[in-house]
Amino acid sequence: MLKKGDIIVGLDIGTTKICTVIAEVTKDMDKKIIGIGTSPSKGLRKGVVVDMESTVHSIADAVNRAEEMAECEVYSVYAGIAGEHIKSFNSHGATPITRDNYEITEEDIQKAVESAKAVSLPMDRIVLDYLPYEYRVDGTSGISDPVGMSGVKLEVGVHIVTGSVTAVQNIEKCIERAGFDVEKIVLEPLASSMATLTDEELEMGVVLIDIGGGTTDTAIFLDKKIHYSSVLPLGGDNVTNDIAIGLRIPFIKAEEIKKKYGASYSPNIDAAKQFVVPGVIGRASRNMSLKDLASIIEVRMEEIFLLVKKNIEKSGYQQRIGSGVVLTGGCSMLKGINILSERVFNVPVRIGKPRGISGIDDIIQNPVYSTGCGLVQYGYLERLEGKDKKIVKKKRPLYSFICRMKNFYKGGVND
Repeated sequence: MLKKGDIIVGLDIGTTKICTVIAEVTKDMDKKIIGIGTSPSKGLRKGVVVDMESTVHSIADAVNRAEEMAECEVYSVYAGIAGEHIKSFNSHGATPITRDNYEITEEDIQKAVESAKAVSLPMDRIVLDYLPYEYRVDGTSGISDPVGMSGVKLEVGVHIVTGSVTAVQNIEKCIERAGFDVEKIVLEPLASSMATLTDEELEMGVVLIDIGGGTTDTAIFLDKKIHYSSVLPLGGDNVTNDIAIGLRIPFIKAEEIKKKYGASYSPNIDAAKQFVVPGVIGRASRNMSLKDLASIIEVRMEEIFLLVKKNIEKSGYQQRIGSGVVLTGGCSMLKGINILSERVFNVPVRIGKPRGISGIDDIIQNPVYSTGCGLVQYGYLERLEGKDKKIVKKKRPLYSFICRMKNFYKGGVND
């Protein structure tokens, strides 16, 4: 049960960075961000663990940085998951209402959902979540909560999220080896939606596109429920790689240039403006047009958006998206990205930043923290409903101690 002083922790495990967001429940039973910590994500590729030891260290480092800021100790986390191994689909179930007064109860809903869950999955897949999105009573659709209604047949549509058994288990093992219990593994675009989307958007129909380093996650919401989700194995790292190849510079230098000078819509860039491309391996530095850099980025971002658009069209929900598209994630910060995306999707587009959560406003008002803040919101709602599990406080492993010492000698908690 939620109470004043409770700590809720969101752990966003991305391909390029791991971000920890710590919130405290206030006396008004609201949530306030009191700590944020980030660490380079070493050991993951497109959301999948490829080096367990490096991933454990990165998780421990990110959590410890947030702990130092929040002046508290973390024991459990709500962890976000993405990656090309994530697959989702919709299933339908039904149950007859057999009691004398034909009144629908929570028990009937559970029976209908269990019926929808009865699907065959390959041995290498595991279900991460069952998300009901539609109820029908005697053929009448558009029902948000059928409890208390009368009917002879209840039907339900459920969005089922699955992941690779080994990929999910490896993520959980890394978190546990870093010294933390896993409260819940949460689909990242679902978490991001809780931090960025308004009630009006969720009601009217909206597409959330979370552009991360390794993947681009898409989720479609109608009538305040998730109806569709997909993962595209392309993201900001592909943009950076294109810059590195085009400019013949190391990946890390290309990432710096992308963040400092990058734009994704070249027609709006002044051709006369230039920046310095650093020389490498004895070569002299040189000047390059900002417009030429934007042209490199624009080609890749347009490709990503066109592939997302194709997935949206395949979903069958394209005509029901009334409020447009919301972009979030690190790449949504590129200049002109809303113009480019509006040109591709032909609907209104806005940049989604964390909202509805207080504390450290100057930091969290950034699309980079959308998933972390959304995981906190997810955990807050879970605990309000009494769904949190009992966490036993335990001794922290050596990883945490080492990370604390590193942060101490660096003289701070954030890079």
